[in-house]
Amino acid sequence: RVEILKGAQSSLYGSGALAGTVQLFSKKGQEGHNKDINISTSSFNTKKIDLSFDGKNNNYDYFIGYTNFSTDGESAMKDNSEKDGFRSDNLTMNFGYNFNENVRIENYLYYNDSFLEYDSVNKSQNDIEATDDQQAIYTGRLINTIGNFKNTISYNNTYVLRNTTGNDKKNYYGYRDAINLVSEYNFDLDNRIIFGLDNEFDKAEFYNYYTASSYAESDEAIYSQYFDLQLRPREDTYTTFGLRRDYHTTAEDYYTGRATVAYKFDNNTKLRSNLGTSVRFPSLNSLNHGNSLVVKENLKAETGKSIDIGIDKFFPENNINLSATTFFLEYKNDIKGWASHSGGVGGNYALANSNSKTESYGLELQTNWKPNDDYTLGLGYTRTESYDGTTCDNPDGSCIDEMNVRIPRHQLNLIGTKIFNKSLSQTLKVKYVGERRDYGNVNNSFKDVILSEYMVVDLVTNYKLFNTYNLHISAKNILNEGYSEAYGYKSPSRSFNFMLRNSF
Repeated sequence: RVEILKGAQSSLYGSGALAGTVQLFSKKGQEGHNKDINISTSSFNTKKIDLSFDGKNNNYDYFIGYTNFSTDGESAMKDNSEKDGFRSDNLTMNFGYNFNENVRIENYLYYNDSFLEYDSVNKSQNDIEATDDQQAIYTGRLINTIGNFKNTISYNNTYVLRNTTGNDKKNYYGYRDAINLVSEYNFDLDNRIIFGLDNEFDKAEFYNYYTASSYAESDEAIYSQYFDLQLRPREDTYTTFGLRRDYHTTAEDYYTGRATVAYKFDNNTKLRSNLGTSVRFPSLNSLNHGNSLVVKENLKAETGKSIDIGIDKFFPENNINLSATTFFLEYKNDIKGWASHSGGVGGNYALANSNSKTESYGLELQTNWKPNDDYTLGLGYTRTESYDGTTCDNPDGSCIDEMNVRIPRHQLNLIGTKIFNKSLSQTLKVKYVGERRDYGNVNNSFKDVILSEYMVVDLVTNYKLFNTYNLHISAKNILNEGYSEAYGYKSPSRSFNFMLRNSF
């Protein structure tokens, strides 16, 4: 399951939820014992194998999934034609056991081993860059339910190793331990309060490129307390109010909150609004970029606030869903600039906060129309205006557009599906992205550039074979549009994918 929350969400999810949160929930075992196999091959010598086994019986459930992916790829940069490949092995496991109707334990394990080839930004360097990464995550939970009270105690451990090769041979290590308590009390079916304690401990080891010989170690901790009150004061009104305190061992205290309200005029019309504040603490890399700050406390946390107002409307006579949302976001203390020459140890530069604000506001429109059982049409459009005060406040006029980098003013997504019969269906996807500003780099003396607009068209076909197998055929970027999401880099050209799936 995937949960998407827009706007500032730090009051529930803590540091980093500046403009929204995407939360992923792993699959759990279903009744019986099941197997799922997916095999696919694509352009650029791309191959993928997905295997999973899951089950549920009496008091326990389990899921085991393995994915192997490899591709020769294309060149990441526009200035050369050598291939930049990628391969990845993923293992996902979870196991749950119910001791009784009130006590349950859950265990989750994720392991990834990947190798990525990429190109140096500087054209004068050899394109032999690569990174070999390993990541392991374990989470254990104890869940206790007594009447209207539900308590969850969890422990999370994350380990990351990154080994870079080529022109820049270095190792980087990251560690995280977290111990959290989440409590939920349901007053009744419509009203509840969620409150909890989060304790996070981060540590990293990374190469100090100023000394060119030694590794620096850095560690920080965040201690958090929060609550979120979710109420339904009337039959047609839903509200939430939340508050959070985060204590960072260097940046110290920050408070964030959120308030939401939704009002249903009838079963087909809903008005909603969300107001929130957010925080992002300096990363361990920011606190030690280049060389350690003389006074780490001088680097403040980034903060933000957002508000959105929207309306959802369903027209049953035409089977059309319409949604419109207007939004505003503001950020302060962006960690982008450089401190003075005395900012870093030994007279070296170090990262600093910007004194200017960054703003973004606009309108989102979404619609979904199903005229009959055979056709579905979805349309999404976003109009965005923004101001990058961290770079565009410069009086030298070097900023050619005030928009935040890589954010288009106009973006349009169209998706249409046709069901021909019980075995065959086709989906057409069209994505249009308008011009975007981007930073330059060493190849153009760091001058701002404008990335061209582009349109990508995909066609997906699904066919059921022998009532057992599902054949999935996709043609991506069928118009072979050449475009860039970042200056000097290119995106994949036309490609084809064939996948065969069997579940039993």
